[in-house]
Amino acid sequence: MQVLKVSEIVKATGGTLIKGDAGKKISSVSTDSRKMDTGSLFVPLVDQRDGHVFIGSAVENGAAAVIIHRDIKIDGDIAVIRVKDTQTALGDIARYYKEKYNVLTVSVTGSVGKTTTKDIVYSALNQSVKAMKTQDNFNNHIGVPHTVFQIEKEHKIAVIEMGMNNSGEIDYLAGIVKPDIAIITNIGMSHIENLGSQEGIFKAKMEIARRFKKGNTLIVNGDDKFLSHTKGMGDYKVVYYGKDNPENDVFAKDINYRGLYGVTFTAVMDNKEYPVEVKVPGAHNVYNALAALCAARECGVDINTAIEGIKNTELTKKRLELETADGMLLVKDYYNAAPDSVRSALKLMPSAQAKRLVAILGDMLEMGDYAKNEHYALGKCVVDNGIAMLITAGESAKYIADGARDMGMTDIHSFPDTASACGALKSLLREGDAVLIKASHSMHFEDIYNTITGR
Repeated sequence: MQVLKVSEIVKATGGTLIKGDAGKKISSVSTDSRKMDTGSLFVPLVDQRDGHVFIGSAVENGAAAVIIHRDIKIDGDIAVIRVKDTQTALGDIARYYKEKYNVLTVSVTGSVGKTTTKDIVYSALNQSVKAMKTQDNFNNHIGVPHTVFQIEKEHKIAVIEMGMNNSGEIDYLAGIVKPDIAIITNIGMSHIENLGSQEGIFKAKMEIARRFKKGNTLIVNGDDKFLSHTKGMGDYKVVYYGKDNPENDVFAKDINYRGLYGVTFTAVMDNKEYPVEVKVPGAHNVYNALAALCAARECGVDINTAIEGIKNTELTKKRLELETADGMLLVKDYYNAAPDSVRSALKLMPSAQAKRLVAILGDMLEMGDYAKNEHYALGKCVVDNGIAMLITAGESAKYIADGARDMGMTDIHSFPDTASACGALKSLLREGDAVLIKASHSMHFEDIYNTITGR
């Protein structure tokens, strides 16, 4: 993080300095009292626990300043700033920091694939200019400010992921980041319980362009039935990408799917053709790579250099990550799950060189009234992709088992929760299996992985 003075924190938050030196320099911002140094600002959030109770720990660990929104006595040579709400203040500081240390910014959102797209975009851009990106999936009202604080002097481009659960959240994050370029990957079913319909999801995702200025660019999947009609919705440029359709500004042809081992295709851009190789698994990465090429062009990055970066992409962990253990191939993809992402993962499995294909699937959350039907429909996809044994964990995932059983599958093992599934894995799995591990994050499928590997 680049330096801010305490006086700037006061200005950014509209707070009051009730103690300490306004000229003191702040070189990091943290909401974790354990992660302090001599230049740290501690921001106590109120969530499951009131972070104010950790202020003493933050001071002991060397904090230079703290923000508070309730009365509390704080000893020591430390700056104390009173605000109306500490969580709001965190966003206000990040907004101020981004305006002061601004760089060209590409923001990424979408129902499925935003983290992988972020990774590929970053690799495409970082090949020729110093870029930074959201780490892991720090993409919410707390994670995005922390990401912004990682913008350093040497960075020329920031690639920032934005997630949401409800309407208004993307607008809030865009107000902090103020992207120059925004990518929306697709409109799926994620969070439909909160937003009511795909139309509601579309409107919520389009909030990313509300803070646009004239000359900013929205990059969208032109094959998506919602996103294909975004031109003319605002005073900004829209760029479309897609497959085999010359009406898109950038499109892919001659696609060669290699399942778990990536995909190759020819990208057509500005009447020129470019061979592209994506080594990370998934047919959907054709779209993600096309989005990255569009971003590279809008950022003025050489396309051939960007293509080399795409080829060398390293994905965020727990997303279609391959590992061998005890003679089995594990396909780890349990950070999140939605119908489209589960289907994509299942379609990769036939490419595995394995004696038997196994899918361990858990609940997809926040599906609301759609939960039963969407889980049930995945049963057909399980069977269609040659899965020999299905293991499900969770109340909704049992409908995947029902769907597969109704398609004639017999080797099915359904458990009420993750812990129960873990207890049976040793007797069910064997050497030579290729095992897909896929569920929403809250299902804690890292326990499935740890059980298989003995960690």
